[in-house]
Amino acid sequence: MTVNDSDKPTVVPIVRRFHEMGFRILATEGTQKYLRARGIPAERVAKVHEGRPNAIDLIVSGEVHLLINTPLGKFTQADDYAIRRTALVHRVPYTTTMSAASAASDAIIALRSRTGSVRSLQEWHERTAPEKPLPPGGKAPTASPEPRAVQA
Repeated sequence: MTVNDSDKPTVVPIVRRFHEMGFRILATEGTQKYLRARGIPAERVAKVHEGRPNAIDLIVSGEVHLLINTPLGKFTQADDYAIRRTALVHRVPYTTTMSAASAASDAIIALRSRTGSVRSLQEWHERTAPEKPLPPGGKAPTASPEPRAVQA
């Protein structure tokens, strides 16, 4: 995780939820110091230009399962681009806004709180389709007991 200074106040409750769900928090130096000062354990990871092992190395090695990266400024632009590109190549989901990070946290909480099930599209449609309105007169049509003969 690497968060620009203007996003740091909003990151705390989001990261706290991830930590409470058991996620290991890895952050670049400024973000890590900010989180630790607010009681959230975070391990430091080097930015790309700071040497190795860095965020890209951790993504490639499979240690990163979700990336939160809010880019800002020319200095970090190359690093941010390289990190996000590596995340895409290695199929690691990432967010670039605090609202998306919060939504990801909420979604993970929701998924963990219920058991998964598989349904066909028809079953989903049955559950969500509105009931058909009754015809004029308020009575549902009834099936006749025997088929009627059709005269030609």
